[in-house]
Amino acid sequence: MASNQECTGNLKRQLEKLVDASLRSTAPDKPGVKPLVATSSLDRPGDYQCNNAMGLWSMRKGNKDSQFKAPSAVGEALLNNLPNSEMVDSGSCSVTGPGFVNVVLSTKWMAKSIESMLINGIDTLAPTPPVKRAVVDFSSPNIAKEMHVGHIRPTVIGDTLARMLEFSKVEVLRRNHVGDWGTQFGMLIEYLFEKFPDTESAVTETAIRDLQSFYKKSKKKFDEDPEFKEKAQKGVVRLQGGDPIYRKAWAKICEISRTEFAKVYQRLQIELEEKGESFYNPYIANVIGELDSKGLIEESKGARVIFLEGFKIPFIVVKSDGGFNYASTDLTALWYRLNEEKADWIIYVTDFSQKQHFNMFFKAARKAGWLPESDKTYPRVDHVDFGLVNNEEGNRIRTRYSDVVRLVDLLDEAKARSKAALIERGKDKELTPQELDQTAEAVGYGAVKYADLKNNRTTGYNFSFDDMLSDKGNTAVYLLYAHARICSIIRKSGKDIDELKKTGKLVLDHPEERALGLHLLRFAETVEAACASLMPHVLCEYLYDLSERYTTFYSVHQVIGSAEEASRLLLCEATAIVMRKCFHLLGITPVYKI
Repeated sequence: MASNQECTGNLKRQLEKLVDASLRSTAPDKPGVKPLVATSSLDRPGDYQCNNAMGLWSMRKGNKDSQFKAPSAVGEALLNNLPNSEMVDSGSCSVTGPGFVNVVLSTKWMAKSIESMLINGIDTLAPTPPVKRAVVDFSSPNIAKEMHVGHIRPTVIGDTLARMLEFSKVEVLRRNHVGDWGTQFGMLIEYLFEKFPDTESAVTETAIRDLQSFYKKSKKKFDEDPEFKEKAQKGVVRLQGGDPIYRKAWAKICEISRTEFAKVYQRLQIELEEKGESFYNPYIANVIGELDSKGLIEESKGARVIFLEGFKIPFIVVKSDGGFNYASTDLTALWYRLNEEKADWIIYVTDFSQKQHFNMFFKAARKAGWLPESDKTYPRVDHVDFGLVNNEEGNRIRTRYSDVVRLVDLLDEAKARSKAALIERGKDKELTPQELDQTAEAVGYGAVKYADLKNNRTTGYNFSFDDMLSDKGNTAVYLLYAHARICSIIRKSGKDIDELKKTGKLVLDHPEERALGLHLLRFAETVEAACASLMPHVLCEYLYDLSERYTTFYSVHQVIGSAEEASRLLLCEATAIVMRKCFHLLGITPVYKI
């Protein structure tokens, strides 16, 4: 059975097809057995490992008619039954231990696959998840509050997840579920009207120029003045009831906030479509009615709730005062995304403190029959929770005045430090002022993003400018410099790299070349794994390892002026292309000259 395969993406998936064919021949009476293919660790032979032998052996143990006397015999049969394939170097494959099948890829096939990627583009390596449309709900700042250091995590994590899905040919609806509806607006509007009794003059940008200061003052009064608090709560009712004066004030506050948010998103090169809490308000009553008609809603202490198995507290969907809350809005937003936007996968990016809310919210949706019982079956929902960002001492990041650090100030400092480091290295003499500024911005903002994304998102991390702007170790600075050096080598060769892609031949004769080539071809399975687990740090680890493998290759082998110059320039170009795609998926602007 011959199979001439070109690299169309995920190596592991292609090998699973070959192993699946072998399983059908080796164990025709066990059609439900799935192929188990894993990347081989560095201390084991082979590039990939098939781990089905032990499982099949345990199924057949005790069967007197079995042709297999040990797991190793099952492994040998699996190896012998692998279909012939251009992809596999069958003469180098082996079985070790209790039936581990060590699969070695054909070096010629690997070189040919990299050549194909160079000619046809890296999009040919894109994985193909079983999803057509996904909603990624991320960033989600509150209107009337400035974005602060705590918003960096949901914003960059969500953007990277969206970018990876988009690369995988999924239509992604990037949703900014801003907090633009609720008690704080009654508080803000009533305070505004107190300060400016003429409601027409109140609803101006001049009146609420410093929205952050305005918010703090109104919150202080809300907390300290019971009469004002009651007035603010009634103000929310008037706003939600459609009072035109309150709606006008609300719209102006939202407009000022949006303008400030847009400046941050533009600097971070992040695209979002706002559909805040207020967007879903017209749909809430009908959604609550549907849940009620299904017998899910009960009365409890004046509130309307859903009781959920496994939780000691009820899920409140209508407050005792008749108002709606996060639960009613989130349920309505989910209903809208499933029924109106026809999403297959809805991903929510918020911090770990909201874990219980999302667990209850998802369980309520399953109880309503909106979602399948299995959390891995589509349509599917996932809560992407993350840890906190702390200062270098592990405490909450604040200014000397105990305020939370504004995100714009953090970005300004990252760029300023990056620029100072470039000038210290004499780059202001080599780059034009515009190039220097662009490079400082790319490195500074990239450093902030990468320092966040490289961590397992479920844990917190300590924010340190010194660490993230270091040009050594696993940092954006190191990786951007590495990419720039590769580009410099290609430029210095004087060769037309696009022409070389058409006429040159890539060979991977040396171990360091082969190791680098293999890592390049593992890009697709890495993106798929990062998407499936919703873990951006998986891609960061791959990118850093790629840089390290390139460094090993370059430190051993001469490129320019060597007999293998053409081949090695193609390997350099392939590395640069994959690095650039990684940067793109992480939302980092590559640097070509440094």
